[in-house]
This record gives sequence, C-alpha cells and structure tokens, in this order.
Amino acid sequence: MQQLILLASDTQAEQISDHLSDLGAVAVTFADAGDNPIFEPELNTMPLWEQTYITALFMPEVELATILIALQLLLGTDALPEYRIETVPQKDWERVCMDEFKPMQYGQRLWICPSWTKIPDPAAVNIILDPGLAFGTGSHQTTSLCLTWLAKSVLKNKRVIDYGCGSGILAIAAAKLGAKALWAVDIHPQALEASFDNATKNNVADTINIMHPRDLPPISCDVLLANILAGPLLELASSFAECVVKGGDLVLSGILEEQVPDIIAAYESWFSFKVTQRLDEWCLLHATKKL
Repeated sequence: MQQLILLASDTQAEQISDHLSDLGAVAVTFADAGDNPIFEPELNTMPLWEQTYITALFMPEVELATILIALQLLLGTDALPEYRIETVPQKDWERVCMDEFKPMQYGQRLWICPSWTKIPDPAAVNIILDPGLAFGTGSHQTTSLCLTWLAKSVLKNKRVIDYGCGSGILAIAAAKLGAKALWAVDIHPQALEASFDNATKNNVADTINIMHPRDLPPISCDVLLANILAGPLLELASSFAECVVKGGDLVLSGILEEQVPDIIAAYESWFSFKVTQRLDEWCLLHATKKL
C-alpha cells in the first residue's frame, strides 16, 4: 500500500478529502498538523484544525503522479498544498483490526461482542457490534461508564432517550435490557445510519426510533442518556429537564472531572444528583428528576 499525505488549511481539508475519495483512495483520514486539540466543538458543528494532515491510502498499483495531476485540476489551483508520499508495509489490515477488538463485559450481565468472535456467555445480554465510522464500540471510557450503569439498572418497560447515539450502542443495550420504547438521536448522518444497521443486526430496530434531534417529538421519558461533551450538555439542560418525568433518571457522560461542578450547577434546579462515577479523567453523573 502507499499513502499520500497533504498539509491543508481548515478551508481546504473537506474538499481535498472528497476529491481523494473520488480518485480512488481506499481510506482518507485527518490529523492535527499543529498543537491545537479540539476538546469542545460548538453544538451542531464539525470543526477541523487550522492546519490538517490529510492522509489518503491507495493500492500499490495506483500511479500517484496521475492522482496529483487530477487533484490539482479538480482544485483549480496553480500549485498543490505541501505533500509527501510514503510506502505502507503490507499487512492483513482486516486481521489486525479483528485481533484488536475482543468481547467486553459490563457489570454481570452485559457483553459487547464483535461479530467474528465467539460469545463468551450465551446466557447474558449480548450485543453484536463491529467497529465502524460512528463513535461508540464500548472501548472508550465515557461509553464504558454508560454501559456499566445500564447493566446495573432496571429498565423493564421504561421509555429511554439516547441523546448523541453514535453507533446506537446505548439504545441497543437499553432495548435488550427491557426498555419498551427508545429514541436514539444524533446530528451526524453516519451515526444515524450506523445506529439503524446495528439495531437491525441486534433485532431491536422495531423498538428504537432513530432520528436527528430536530425531529424528536415532545415526549416524556423515564431515562435520558447523553454521552456527549460538556459544552452541549450545558446548552441542553432545560431541554433535557422537559423530557424527563418526575423521578426519572438522567445520565450524563463525556465529562472531564474539572467540568463536573459546572454541569451540576446547570442541572440542579431540576435534578438531584446521586452518584458521580469516574474512569480515568472521565466522569458519569447520575441524577433523578425532582418530584
């Protein structure tokens, strides 16, 4: 395999990525070219770094000189951005990926299992989930905290909202743990597609309503899960308060330890906070709606 790495500005990156995909790249990825991490993007935005490395992976037989000429024509520029070409050692990339993902257990009764592995405990609640484009395989601390909370909770016949559903993993877990009606919402089309595919593979698609937040109807839920970031959580406090019934559960994740006081302050008019769970630098907050 061979890869073409270009240095692009935030205004060029998306266009260059689209062109490289159209020109036959097997995969295109972004990486920060400076030291400007993006911790808290604005709600409903997908920001890029000011300077971004775009890496496009091509098959060995592709003539990258031809790709560069075509890219320059598509961009309509006199000169291409700074770039370099590297050879990638030949590997069985599918096997490497499969070897990295193993079944993971949460609590006593919940497992997340890639489709190519043997299910460790057939009597448990098992979710079949393969790594993909949308966030959420259970390996990240914030998702792990939510799955552990779900595994220990009584969800039978409850109405649940999974806000920022990513791969749909939390909504699927809630459905398999007995919830009777669920809404999985996300702003990203890839997340909605992944959630539907994963719900279908796990035979719970009929239980989960998958949609963009703007399409979420006025509903009351017994449990609201939001595994997003502190910024959006602060903005959505009053909206979440309207959704959760009195005595209902609110579970917030994606929060760094130093952000916990601000989150509690934003919600404590409506909710009583019960538990803060920590995993590395990440926290999960569990609260109940005041009566």
